[in-house]
Amino acid sequence: MDWITIFSTTIKSAVNVETVLYGLAAIGLNIHFGYTGLLNFGQAAFMGVAGYGLAVTVTVMGLPFWIGIGVGLIGAVILAILLGIPTLQLRADYLAIVTIAAAEIVRLVFRSVTFKDVFGGSDGQRGFTDGFYALNPYPEGDYGFNLGPVPLFFNNRSMWVLTVGWLLIVLCCFIVFLLMKSPWGRVLKAIREDEDAVRSLGKSVFSYKMQALILGGVIGSLGGFIYGLAYGSVQPDVFGTETTFYLYTMIILGGAARVLGPVVGAALFWVLLVLLNGTLSEAVAAGYITIIDTNQVGALRYVLVGLGLILLLVFRPQGIFGDKREIAIDAR
Repeated sequence: MDWITIFSTTIKSAVNVETVLYGLAAIGLNIHFGYTGLLNFGQAAFMGVAGYGLAVTVTVMGLPFWIGIGVGLIGAVILAILLGIPTLQLRADYLAIVTIAAAEIVRLVFRSVTFKDVFGGSDGQRGFTDGFYALNPYPEGDYGFNLGPVPLFFNNRSMWVLTVGWLLIVLCCFIVFLLMKSPWGRVLKAIREDEDAVRSLGKSVFSYKMQALILGGVIGSLGGFIYGLAYGSVQPDVFGTETTFYLYTMIILGGAARVLGPVVGAALFWVLLVLLNGTLSEAVAAGYITIIDTNQVGALRYVLVGLGLILLLVFRPQGIFGDKREIAIDAR
């Protein structure tokens, strides 16, 4: 087996673009689910609105890159308000129903033939990253180091995206840490535990839930920006419901209501997928495994990761860094 290549791709996956964009989206979802107890199954919609907000502003409207960033963030705020107004005064399961439906509506609107001139249909939009890479301080070339015999190198474009992405993760984690140590954060945790008790103290539960929904949506939208900038395009099917389910998996792996839980969970999720994919592919190619072929490796790795998640939920439901008390949700 080519273990050097497998280890190289596995280690790189821990810090690569996928970990960054999913980590950002999971940090936002952790504010919803982990800290406030909001069952948001539409986090992918916030990512999509941000990514398409940037793409359409630059490619269709011909406006500068920074205005596109502003449009994407404003779109995430508007989406949170539209989702929150009819649902946040009801039981938690209503938010789950509305958000998963809204995420599909947003995806299908982006995919629609009717709006193909604006959103690009199933092909999506591209050609909106020039303003971002014009700010790239890294000269042409590869950057990284050799970890023993394992090479870990990224080109200058990837380094710029990763630098911005990891700085955003550090900033978002720091903001979440400060907020959750503040009285505002303690109210969110109290709402998660028993919102009737919070109301009895004169707090507006609806207002706090709305603030949490907006904040988590805006942070999650940063993942949509990173996706579009890293891959140079946005496609509607990338922002499907399975993306949100991946985010919940990452939160469960790392631990809900923990500042670094979503980031660790995102890194571990992609490390496991890449490691299993590389190992199984090499084993099948070398003839060590004969019951499957290379076309079935991709599906099998998800089966194995899913089995591992089930075992984690059985033996440690709070995740790696989590606390059992943090996953109790009052869904009345």
